[in-house]
Amino acid sequence: MRGARRLAVKLALIALGALLISALIVQMWFLSQVLWWSSHNPESTAFMRSRLERLRLHKPGARLEHRWVPYHRISVHLKRAVIAAEDAHFLEHEGFDWDAIQKAIEINESKGRVVAGASTISQQLAKNLFLSGRRSWLRKAQEAVITGMIEASMSKRRILELYLNVAEWGETAFGAEAAARLHFGSSAAALDAEQALWLAAILPSPRRLQHGGTTRHLAARIEVIRIGMPHAQVP
Repeated sequence: MRGARRLAVKLALIALGALLISALIVQMWFLSQVLWWSSHNPESTAFMRSRLERLRLHKPGARLEHRWVPYHRISVHLKRAVIAAEDAHFLEHEGFDWDAIQKAIEINESKGRVVAGASTISQQLAKNLFLSGRRSWLRKAQEAVITGMIEASMSKRRILELYLNVAEWGETAFGAEAAARLHFGSSAAALDAEQALWLAAILPSPRRLQHGGTTRHLAARIEVIRIGMPHAQVP
C-alpha cells in the first residue's frame, strides 16, 4: 500500500514538473518574440490572423489592409489623441495603470456589470500581437505576463509605434496608415487634429462606423479626448 502511494506521489511530481517545464518553454517563446519585435516590424499579428479567418468564413477572398509606417511618419495629432483616449498615463506606468484599474472596478461594481475597462496601450499591444479576442482568466494572466515582457524589453516610443501600426481601425483596416487611407483618403502622416480625434475615439469599436461618421455617444467621447489631448505626453 505504501509502495503504491509513493508511486502515485512520484508520478504526480513528475507530471507537475513536466507541466512547469512546458509552461516555462511557452513563456520563453513569448519572450523571444517580444525581443525580436523590439527591433523588427511584424507583418501580421495573432489578432489580425484571427480576424482574417473569421472574415473568410463569409468572404473566402477577403484580405486585410495593413501597411507599416515608421514612427516619424505618423501624425503627432494621432499619437496624442490615442494616448489621451486609451492610456493617459502611458509614460508614467510600467504596463499597468493601477489607479485606472481601481476606478474601473468601482464603476463596474456600481453598475452591476462590466462597462469600463482599464487596459493600457502595452496590455492592448500584448493582446494584439499574441492572443485571440476570446476572454478568459488564463488569457488575461498570459496578457499580463507578456505586458511585463514588453515593458522590460521595449522603449515607450517603440511600444506606441507597434501599437499604432497593428491596432484595428475598421472592417479590414489595421494600423494608422490603412486607417487614414480608408476613412479619410489620407496618409498617417497627414492626419489633422480632427481626423486624429475621430480615429482615436472609434478604437473601442472600430467596425461600427465608417469614413468619419458619428453618433451622440461618439461625439461625447471625442470631446473628452479633445480635452485630454493637450496634456497627453508623447514619447
